[in-house]
Amino acid sequence: EQVITPWEVSGSEEAGIDYDKLVNQWGCQRITPDLVAKLEAVTATRAHTLIRRGIFFAHRDLDVILDSYQRGEKFFLYTGRGPSSGSLHLGHLIPFLITKYLQDAFDVPLVVQMTDDEKIYMKGLGVDEARTLCHENAKDIIAVGFDVKKTFIFSDLDYLGGDFYRNIVRMGQLVNLNQAQSTFGFAGETKLGMVGFPPVQACPSFSSSFPHIKSWHSARDGFKPDAASKKTNDKGEKSASGVRCLIPCAIDQDPYFRMTRECAPRMGYHKPALIEASFFPALQGAKGKMSASDETSAIFLTDTPKQIKDKINKYAFSGGQQTVEEHRRLGANIDIDVSYQWLKFFLDDDDELARIGEEYARGRMLTGEIKAKLIDVLTDLVVSFQRRRAMVTDDMVYAYMAVRNM
Repeated sequence: EQVITPWEVSGSEEAGIDYDKLVNQWGCQRITPDLVAKLEAVTATRAHTLIRRGIFFAHRDLDVILDSYQRGEKFFLYTGRGPSSGSLHLGHLIPFLITKYLQDAFDVPLVVQMTDDEKIYMKGLGVDEARTLCHENAKDIIAVGFDVKKTFIFSDLDYLGGDFYRNIVRMGQLVNLNQAQSTFGFAGETKLGMVGFPPVQACPSFSSSFPHIKSWHSARDGFKPDAASKKTNDKGEKSASGVRCLIPCAIDQDPYFRMTRECAPRMGYHKPALIEASFFPALQGAKGKMSASDETSAIFLTDTPKQIKDKINKYAFSGGQQTVEEHRRLGANIDIDVSYQWLKFFLDDDDELARIGEEYARGRMLTGEIKAKLIDVLTDLVVSFQRRRAMVTDDMVYAYMAVRNM
């Protein structure tokens, strides 16, 4: 049976992750072709390949965000990173790629939460080590190309306090331990700090957690925050106030934001909207997701071209047949072939992807050939990223993390 939590992902040996089951179980919605068309119409921009190809496949209230944007109301983006390793791997890059597209397409601000506190609880890091990793991972995020005038990166260890902490306390009053255990699977051995962490990840969804961003608290620059109200309905819900939020993330983060969406109306805030991705598969196959703790499962953004080539050739699970003769006759199963699945994430050319899928599935392309294509695509991507990353200075990190108006 599959296990999906913010900290553990595993599916069946044969079929991997059952995303239809997740959608039905958790109550999110599929992103339909009509919704993609609406996104493109509203932004006058072609949808990102990660959306067009169904990798970002589920949502909560994306249609509400689009409708409010059409009325002239801007929103803000929120995503995050738990800094547990010195470098991001390709799987970590996915939410930042879609977030960059959304920031550019909608011309909206972004807040990036660095959950260094959570990694202390979950990974046993020391405080100084967590802060160092946070700083290095912030450089990786900056190298994606976010607009410094519209992007605030913050460390929980440094920023938590004030209005942000007051929201955390308000939410902590609304969720009991039984509910938290049911949502997150907390058990007797769970660290006490981890039990109290969910509101910390939830509350960046609320614009009032960032009082220094002045335009969010007055009718300025296209932001139209609703006035707060103390009146409640018969469910204890207040009239929503603040600026709406859209959260790009992998679907394993959904439990945090289901809780957030349940609490938000009782706190007087809009429910955050989400756009959710399937998992980036490990090199060994689709039964789980890529892990920073297993170097053989991942391509890191610090890997050399030789390391990329060696890992793909040695570890990338193949959907091809055992012999060339069988492969020519039967073709490959591209649904389980890691090289093809990774090309769906990173090969920009839709026609080329379709051609490769057709050739490989019919046995006219061999496993070695598709792996060679993937090696070329990833080497170009990683080397280009490393050039940009080398240009990110400590002063740039301080600029993105400065508490300031945007």
